[in-house]
Amino acid sequence: MDPRIVVLGGGAWGSALAIHLATRSHLRPRVALYLRSAGQAAACAAARENARYLPGVAFPPALTVTADLAAARDADLLIAAVPAAEVLPLAVTLRAAGANAPVALAAKGFVVDGSTRGGYALPQAVLARDWPAPVGVISGPSFALEVAQGLPTALVAGAADRAWGRGLAALVRGAAMRCYESDDVTGIGVGGAVKNVLAIAAGTSDGLGFGDNARAALVTRGLAECGRLSGALGGRRETMMGLAGLGDLVLTCTGNLSRNRRVGLALARGEPLGDILAGLGHVAEGVAATRAVHALALAYGLDLPISEAVHSVLYGGVPARDAVRTLLAREPGGEDA
Repeated sequence: MDPRIVVLGGGAWGSALAIHLATRSHLRPRVALYLRSAGQAAACAAARENARYLPGVAFPPALTVTADLAAARDADLLIAAVPAAEVLPLAVTLRAAGANAPVALAAKGFVVDGSTRGGYALPQAVLARDWPAPVGVISGPSFALEVAQGLPTALVAGAADRAWGRGLAALVRGAAMRCYESDDVTGIGVGGAVKNVLAIAAGTSDGLGFGDNARAALVTRGLAECGRLSGALGGRRETMMGLAGLGDLVLTCTGNLSRNRRVGLALARGEPLGDILAGLGHVAEGVAATRAVHALALAYGLDLPISEAVHSVLYGGVPARDAVRTLLAREPGGEDA
């Protein structure tokens, strides 16, 4: 039977995933895009595009748009493409609507969780405690616009249940989309969250005119920070060498479509954070993730100097140029530390 998929989230990423999945002709999935706003859902259905987030990208005929969560109740797979902070409230709403299908999270970040060390956790870890079906993740270097346009992209699907994860990867894979599989859900989640923090640092460095060498150093040493945090939380450091680590980090630190990099560029210009976020029109997950990474670094005794520098700028009132000077003044140790 053709799989019934509901993509939850009316932003650019949710729309792009729904567009991609609805073109999977050999599987003929029945794909619905759920938008919380009935007005926005009606507008997208009428225009056959998400004019707010992906203007000019047409919805394929097989894609339906709805604001009715009854669609989730009958789904074979739920894909949650919402900001990390919205994952758990969405799960409560889904359970109230009678949904109990497997869930793949396409969110990248941390959520507040008072029951864990440091007070933050990956949303997939919290959701998996009580959700009645498998919970996995979809991550990797992927700007929504390029996915929606059908440009070549490679992702990774992660699930503790390797067989289910293999099926998830097969469902996502197709046309110009490669999708690999992994059982390191924690490592994938850490890579997807921390790369946004590091992209703020890279954007700040670029905005201050520090050049390509500095950006390459930030990416490389930032990757080491991802590995330290992944290892502390139970993930594998080697996962950081894959799509959810190095791949996503390079894209987000260098691509002009990166929201978090744009935050860094604006910080370098001296713009207030509130004004920067108000002007984005999208969620920049790195801003919230910076606070979580700071708390986790303290709780686990981790040395994450680049992430700490970003935290000092966002939440400590330290000018961006001064934060970079502090980083440069650190005494370097062994590269494998």
